[in-house]
Amino acid sequence: MKARRNKKQVPSFRKLIKTSKVKLENKLKNKQFKQQSTLKKYRKEQRKLRQAVKDAVSKKPIPLEDPKEKRPGKRIEREEEEEEEALPLDMLDEDDLQLMKDLGQRASFLTRDLSSSEPVHAKKRKHEHVIDKYEKIPRTLQYAPQKELIHLLPIKDKSGIIPQTREKPVLDSNQDEEDQEELELEHEIIEDPIRELTIEEHLLERKKKLQEKKLHISALASAILSDPESNVKKLKELRSMLMEQDPDVAVTVRKLVIISLMELFKDITPSYKIRPLTEAEKSTKIRKETQKLREFEEGLVSQYKFYLENLEQMVKDWKQRKLKKSNVVSLKAYKGLAEVAVKSLCELLVALPHFNFHNNIIVLIVPLMNDVSKSISEMCCEAVKKLFKQDKLGQASLGVIKVISGFVKGRNYDVRPEMLRTFLYLRIKEVEVKKDTEDITKPKKFMTFKEKRKNLSRMQRKWKKAEEKLERELREAEASESSEKKLKLHTETLNIVFVTYFRILKKAQRSPLLPVVLEGLAKFAHLINVEFFDDLLVVLHSLIESGDLSYQESLHCVQTAFHILSGQGDVLNIDPMKFYTHLYKTLFKLHAGATSEGVAIVLQCLDVMLTKRRKQVSQQRALAFIKRLCTLALHVLPNASIGILATNRILMHTFPKTDLLLDSESQGSGVFLPELDEPEYCNAQNTALWELHVLRRHFHPTVQRFAAHLIAGAPLDGSDALKPELSRRSAAELFETYSMAAMTFNPPVETLSTKRKDKVLQGDSFLNEDLNQLIERHCNTVATQWPLDFASCLETSLR
Repeated sequence: MKARRNKKQVPSFRKLIKTSKVKLENKLKNKQFKQQSTLKKYRKEQRKLRQAVKDAVSKKPIPLEDPKEKRPGKRIEREEEEEEEALPLDMLDEDDLQLMKDLGQRASFLTRDLSSSEPVHAKKRKHEHVIDKYEKIPRTLQYAPQKELIHLLPIKDKSGIIPQTREKPVLDSNQDEEDQEELELEHEIIEDPIRELTIEEHLLERKKKLQEKKLHISALASAILSDPESNVKKLKELRSMLMEQDPDVAVTVRKLVIISLMELFKDITPSYKIRPLTEAEKSTKIRKETQKLREFEEGLVSQYKFYLENLEQMVKDWKQRKLKKSNVVSLKAYKGLAEVAVKSLCELLVALPHFNFHNNIIVLIVPLMNDVSKSISEMCCEAVKKLFKQDKLGQASLGVIKVISGFVKGRNYDVRPEMLRTFLYLRIKEVEVKKDTEDITKPKKFMTFKEKRKNLSRMQRKWKKAEEKLERELREAEASESSEKKLKLHTETLNIVFVTYFRILKKAQRSPLLPVVLEGLAKFAHLINVEFFDDLLVVLHSLIESGDLSYQESLHCVQTAFHILSGQGDVLNIDPMKFYTHLYKTLFKLHAGATSEGVAIVLQCLDVMLTKRRKQVSQQRALAFIKRLCTLALHVLPNASIGILATNRILMHTFPKTDLLLDSESQGSGVFLPELDEPEYCNAQNTALWELHVLRRHFHPTVQRFAAHLIAGAPLDGSDALKPELSRRSAAELFETYSMAAMTFNPPVETLSTKRKDKVLQGDSFLNEDLNQLIERHCNTVATQWPLDFASCLETSLR
């Protein structure tokens, strides 16, 4: 008989979470109880059920036959060939005949439970009645197909217990044989269970599987690289390994396949974008080589598309924390797979900006720049920075800027500052906004035939013709983009950048994005349209006066304002005295502590405010800044002191009359007021640069050199002139060169070499002669033994 199989599906993870602890314990107990029951017991139960009475529902029972077996309690010998004859009714009494008819109508013995403990063939007892013994004898009915019944749980009613039965379906003999074979197989499986592997054996098995997968991946990759056009179909075979189902090596194999496919696409992808063929091109007859190339391009594009979809699905699975039905990869492994997928997307973003589906990669990467995971966010931001740095034309940069701007606006400016910091790496420094600027070089025009005939000889015309032909061929070979197209792309990119910046200045002034916005405005301020200058200067000054900005943010505001005025705003008649006053007032916030990072911004501001705007700066203002900068150089780090002194050197060359600060005997009207915050009215002409004499004794040799150079009047030649490696560098470059970020002296301090003495004194030769005699006398005296009596010594000391 076929054993019952548990067809119940394995409960899902969510159902198991919702299941109570008691229910789980009950399920476990039931499962253990079922496993304890053997197949032999189950067969016995089935055998007992088959021996049950066949039909308990028939209303008109068929007359009973005589029992085939011998009656219990009596041994009646019969002959082998003699058949039992039926008892004639006329030999019975009328009372017995009526009793037999009543018993035949009842047939209550048919419903008896044979599995009960009451014996069927009991021994003869004296008090038993004949009818009771007759009822206990099993009888068979004469009707055609016998139907087996399955006894179910009884129902209890007011009248008593009501038995419940159900017909069992009849099975074919062939089916019974198959079931018997399955039972035998199950016995074999139960008898020979699979041997459990130890941890070491499991690791060795996994290592073996992984090595086989690696060899298979390398073989496919080598075949594709050797002949991409012929083996492009193997990309599909390699990509199918992204669905590895072996739980031991699934995660590792998928990672290896992701990286392998990424490197393959970087190597075999052509340097042009593949467009779909038109109907006319498909219908035309072409050569075999062209047909082979088309098939390769179609297969490459389709596999590249499927590969990107697989990477996108991996990132989505990690974001949604959704477990797959196959349950091959655990939830913990999702992050590792997602990181490898994001890394591959970043590599393809930088390596293939010209190829198909680049915009799709941008749409995937930009939201991940604002991801909660710091590693993934930094990875995506670095990829975008690399793309901006290497993008000369601006096509790919424009696509990224559009998506970032829309993402920032959609998030209501609640994004990481690193997203907007990537704008600083755009390569659009030397491009003007207007199209009709003179800086744009017009394409070279070739001479006409009349001009050649008029101005050139025959031999010159011949050489000119060959030269122009060669130049045309070079232009076609280079396929260089025109400056007009490049200018148009950069203009559109800058417009989107400035729109994003201005929105944040207007709506989110207390946002953490403000420092990055001010830094970006300071870099691209010379490209802003003149129409926005007045409004932008008012906004910057209001930000400074609000007091909500940090010191570096206020410096960025000052830097932005002067970049605007030094570019196209140079023609405007604007005197930004309030920005000069703010910088002069806040210079002493710099010191040798954490704010040393602002020194680089201060040096850039001074260069834009004083050096580049020399015509708009008065002498009083220049004197005040030089004096305050020399005072500032006393309490900053050495590299900052070098940068400040280099700025003072440039200011003394730019404003020659400031050399009066080097003369201590010169007198003017008024008294110098160092605490006054107005550079125009502090009377800086009545003081001297006494700080330079202090800096001349500085521990850093370069600071000493700069101080001595400025005391001498900053000469360009002579013994007090600076070396070329110092004089030809700007203040910002010197500040970075002599940086002490590594917490070491730059340059390192030279160690003093000690002179070797001819005579080396040893032992007591260092001591005085009288002292040596006293020490020797005490050492030679014999020590006497005194009892240790601390109490007497204490009394003596007290007296």
